[in-house]
Amino acid sequence: MRAAFPGFPREGIEFFRGLARHNTREWFLPRKSVFEAQVKQPMRQLVEALNAFLARFAPEHITDPDAAIYRFYRDTRFSPDKTPYKDRIAANFPRHGLTRHDGAGYYFSVSNKEVAVGGGLYMPSPETLAAVRRHLASSHEAFRRISRAAGLRRLLGEAQGDRLVRTPKGFPSDHPAADLLQFKQVYFYVELPPDLATTDALCGEIASRFRAMAPFMNFLNDPLAARRKAVAANDFFDEM
Repeated sequence: MRAAFPGFPREGIEFFRGLARHNTREWFLPRKSVFEAQVKQPMRQLVEALNAFLARFAPEHITDPDAAIYRFYRDTRFSPDKTPYKDRIAANFPRHGLTRHDGAGYYFSVSNKEVAVGGGLYMPSPETLAAVRRHLASSHEAFRRISRAAGLRRLLGEAQGDRLVRTPKGFPSDHPAADLLQFKQVYFYVELPPDLATTDALCGEIASRFRAMAPFMNFLNDPLAARRKAVAANDFFDEM
């Protein structure tokens, strides 16, 4: 896949190299215009280009660029790391009607260290995780078939995520999906060479991995979207 996005300017990647050495407000503020022109604006254009690909196989994930792109400023209130800026620029494409913690989203980031691409449930709420586990318990064979698809494994490897040591409460330890039910988060993720970021192949490499993940993302999101609709319907009738 190739798209009209030409790649990030080399000045944008050099910005991240400088930031890695000088992650301070004193260094950033005189270079804020460089960030806006050489990093943030190209990132908006890349999100728009990816939206055009998503329209073909995941239109319910098309996201406005300013909503998709993560804040560049770090929240340092509860972190021992007080550096004020993130070392990458990243975007997330959640499913319409679901937030980043209520459903599975497509993700990518760009920095001077790597181009990262992924998708799935990274920090699900307890309610979201419970709904996905129920879905896995009843449809584990479909999940295994989807997650073992040759194209998906070639482009993104194996499904990842932190796991419980034991099968979660409410499911027997000998459940045929016991290994899947232990997931506390589940996603695909791969890191690609940083030099890709400045080429016109970048958008296509990300989009091809998004496409490969589409059945996996649908598997995770379909029960969550149905659950959200049911909750909304109940709220509507409760207010009548």
